[in-house]
Amino acid sequence: MTVTSQRPGLSDLVRSATVALLTVVQIAVAALCGRVAGTPIGAVAREYATPLLAAGWAFAIWAPIYAGFLAYGIYQALPAQRQRAVHRETGWWLAASAVFNTGWVLAFGAGWLPLAELLIVALLVSLAVVFGRLSRVPADGVVERVVLRGPVALYTGWVSLATASGTAATGVWAGLPGESALAMIAAIVVLLAVTAILAWVVLSGTAVVAYGAAAVWGIAGIGLNDPPAAVVVACAVAAVVVVAATARRVTTAGNPARAAWG
Repeated sequence: MTVTSQRPGLSDLVRSATVALLTVVQIAVAALCGRVAGTPIGAVAREYATPLLAAGWAFAIWAPIYAGFLAYGIYQALPAQRQRAVHRETGWWLAASAVFNTGWVLAFGAGWLPLAELLIVALLVSLAVVFGRLSRVPADGVVERVVLRGPVALYTGWVSLATASGTAATGVWAGLPGESALAMIAAIVVLLAVTAILAWVVLSGTAVVAYGAAAVWGIAGIGLNDPPAAVVVACAVAAVVVVAATARRVTTAGNPARAAWG
């Protein structure tokens, strides 16, 4: 009986320590990506530019994402938090997301776009699993909303757009045109498809304010990066749809606070 009671504590300690360590690693690698990977990510992205490339200022969203992830890494490692079910159900997935993000930064910076594409898809999947699991149960107070629900929603919303942009860049790497009429049409089709997915997530999830804000930020970054006029229109439509879906979700939910913030 004593052994059984000790095992959960040990496994929780290992998980929380792993998450905390990987939190620091991913932030350090991101901060040093130009030196570690060889080329700054922005320079690589511009080398394989497409109509879905966001403006440079849009990537400033990584600052609150990493700050939130760091706060989460500290929060989940606190003794009172380690054995909570919410961390047991999401901790290893968030640890995996840190690994995938670190790998993506290194692969993209090195110009290995196919590998980077696989890693960002894996990152999106891991975040989507966490986002879905968090949507099942309400947050345990304001602190959890601020350091767990909000950062995960913000991260997932941004990566949803980044995955589409990364796929387009990988296509250019493979030889597809990045500035032709075909590229413009493909960008519009992808934007509309992504918008439909974003709206569905917002209408069915929680912490949708942060998720929707990140999505709209990414859409604005694309639309304001001087793409073809048709892509600008598609971005405007996408932003309106996401904002409207977010407003509808919050105003019609039985618990507006939970729908908005988790």
